[in-house]
Amino acid sequence: MMSFLVRLIVNGIALWVATQIVDGVTISSDSTSDELLTLLVVALIFGVVNALIKPVVQLLSLPLLILTLGLFTLVVNALMFWLTSWISDQLDVPFHVDGFFWEAVLGALVVSFVSWVLNLLLPN
Repeated sequence: MMSFLVRLIVNGIALWVATQIVDGVTISSDSTSDELLTLLVVALIFGVVNALIKPVVQLLSLPLLILTLGLFTLVVNALMFWLTSWISDQLDVPFHVDGFFWEAVLGALVVSFVSWVLNLLLPN
């Protein structure tokens, strides 16, 4: 349970950094507590999307992953980030990614990098 909470917080921090760096990734909330709650909800949605949908997409895109020597993983990550935005919109969570090519790709790169760095700094 503690590992789940740590991952949720790490994803929330990574998403917050993405909203600060990438112009098209936004959270529209009025207060800091609303923003924190939104980040935790979006981190939960992002975790569920990555746990359930991403493996299926990676399996279906395996020929492209092999052909591009793994670079298609960037597209898959961006799709999962964009899907998180769409699900958030459906659930009336104020998290939005404006477009796919720059916003979703850059946002996914920022989230991946920040999550990687934070996971390196945290003990197992």
